[in-house]
Amino acid sequence: MAGNPVTPAGSLARPRDSMKVPTAAQMSQRPIARPAISIGRRVAAISNPKGLRRLSGLAIVALSACSPAPPPAAPPPPKVSVVTLKATPVPITTELPGRIAAFRVADVRPQVNGIVLKRLFAEGGEVEAGQQLYQIDPAPYQATYDSATATLMSAHAQAKRFRLLAASNAVSKQDYDNALAADLRAKADVETAHINLVYTKVLSPISGRISRSAITEGALVTANQPTALATVQQLDTVYVDVTQPSSTLLRLKREAAAGQLQQNNAGQTPVHLRLEDGSDYTETGTLQFSEVTVDEGTGSVTLRAVIPNPQRLLLPGMFVRERIEEGVQRDAILVPQLGVSHDQKGEATALVVGPDNVVQLRVLEADRAIGDKWLVTEGLKAGDRVIVEGLQLAQPGGKVDPQEYRSTAAPGNAAFRLHQGNTQGQAN
Repeated sequence: MAGNPVTPAGSLARPRDSMKVPTAAQMSQRPIARPAISIGRRVAAISNPKGLRRLSGLAIVALSACSPAPPPAAPPPPKVSVVTLKATPVPITTELPGRIAAFRVADVRPQVNGIVLKRLFAEGGEVEAGQQLYQIDPAPYQATYDSATATLMSAHAQAKRFRLLAASNAVSKQDYDNALAADLRAKADVETAHINLVYTKVLSPISGRISRSAITEGALVTANQPTALATVQQLDTVYVDVTQPSSTLLRLKREAAAGQLQQNNAGQTPVHLRLEDGSDYTETGTLQFSEVTVDEGTGSVTLRAVIPNPQRLLLPGMFVRERIEEGVQRDAILVPQLGVSHDQKGEATALVVGPDNVVQLRVLEADRAIGDKWLVTEGLKAGDRVIVEGLQLAQPGGKVDPQEYRSTAAPGNAAFRLHQGNTQGQAN
């Protein structure tokens, strides 16, 4: 039947036998089916193809957002400052700490008993050998000398008489011998009294600078007392005593025998001094190997040098540093101390930039410090590039961007610029 209406989409289905086949006219009146896309649990109908294209684009964007992001680019290698080592001739010197000792020291002590009447010198001044320093009361010693002189005159006269009597056998030979002995004893007593009288004048035993006086006028002194009245020290020439291990003494002796130590015309090794304030002493001394005993407790010996002291600038007990010229070492390798560190074992190490700018760790043999550099005997060679700044950024086996170190720049400013450049490179 052509007039029957089309069954709605939501109505109940009729029995199969009651359904009628629609005609061509009815088929032409039905709406055309739209494509649908399932999103979640809903079905969305697309009314036109343009909407379909928009939805496809959204789906592609959603799928691309879910894919993993590409890894970030690797940061550039850190910048470090390096010093290219060069072999240069270097004068080798040894600095040894020591103290000044007087060339000669004499304690002034009284040799007779008595009261000190006068002090005849200026404390801290220069005195000459034989100069009178103190005057002890001479009165009792003068009386003793006079008495001994009188006794000598009597003994001498009696011996003279007995010689004449003995010639005529008026006295025995024994009496004459006793008279001669008494005369000799009287002479000895006079000499002793004279010596004691001279000792009342306390004289300086040597020339030099005298210390302060330990006593004043009116003090009672005794012969050979333990306390010195004053001390005289000869300072026109002084000693420098240096206590060092015996190995240092052996090395210096070996170098002197081999001709490696610089020597003057007299065949002696010259030494120079550096004072406590860091200034250099103008006079040049000579080294003496006078010590023959090694301290069993410390294994050290005392090296002694003789230094002229015409201005009396060097005083006993003063701390100085003794510098010995050991010669010139050819092709020496000097490494800035900024680039040398020590590991837990105490071994000296350095970071070296090798081929392809790869960092290498080297273990060094540092012989001594010369200024602000280490003299390296093993572990480095000429041409090696040692890192002196940026050590905290370099790791053994890693790559770096080496730049030659500019020594004229202040270390702090250079380190700041290096750190700033690395920070900017990592930020880029």
